[in-house]
Amino acid sequence: MAHSRTLNSHDLWEDIEAVRSRSPLVHSITNLVVMNLNANALLAIGASPIMAHAHEEVVDLVGISRALVVNMGTLDPYWIGAMATAMTAAQKTGIPIVLDPVGAGASAYRNASLDRLLAAAHPTVIRGNGSEIMSTANAAIKTKGVDSSADARDAIGAARALVSRTGGVVGVSGVADQVIDHSGRHATLENGHEWMTKITGVGCSSTAIIGAFCGVQPDAWRATVAAMALMSVAGEMAAERAIEANQGVGSMAVYLLDTLQRITDADFADRLKLTVL
Repeated sequence: MAHSRTLNSHDLWEDIEAVRSRSPLVHSITNLVVMNLNANALLAIGASPIMAHAHEEVVDLVGISRALVVNMGTLDPYWIGAMATAMTAAQKTGIPIVLDPVGAGASAYRNASLDRLLAAAHPTVIRGNGSEIMSTANAAIKTKGVDSSADARDAIGAARALVSRTGGVVGVSGVADQVIDHSGRHATLENGHEWMTKITGVGCSSTAIIGAFCGVQPDAWRATVAAMALMSVAGEMAAERAIEANQGVGSMAVYLLDTLQRITDADFADRLKLTVL
């Protein structure tokens, strides 16, 4: 395992190859809007998705999975109950838990649901946009639906507070992604493309991919950096391909899955913009 201050593209590529070769099973209780893209993104990187939320089976499915991903995008009491039950089971089993607090701060019900999930278990990783992370950390900010009204850099203080609360890792998506853990490690990723914000489920797919990487890399901070790096580099490449073909975000969504599957070590190393503080 690389020391945090020497983490580089070679280390992260090892994790990408580990996902491809080991095909970790990822149990996702995610939202109705993004299920298909999340599952296809996991398949594209070489992981195996399970998408299930029935109370009667979530504990059994957690027991055979390498990671649990929970996503609050489309809430109702039944789904929140399934997420809480699965998170409790995952913590007992010892598998990583990745939480996406979609729309945190947008409503009292969403905030109460988030509090319930955080009480059920401590997430290994929390990934969201700037305003979601600030709201999750109980910072005073109102979200604009599920879009961010705060830059990732604005949320660094909130992310550190949230890390102190959970003892885990926080990933903040934005123009420059930030990944912070309880030991003080801090990575900044400056890849990506603005068109990534115009395709529903790209951020949620990043969260799902983090689950896959946590399933093969025991260092959750490094796993989160690798997953967010892969998505941001792939998104950058997919947008450029669509623009070169005089196409738009619909084609980009297809190219994104293609790139997640077929990206090479050389592509990744050539483009990666990683700074470790």
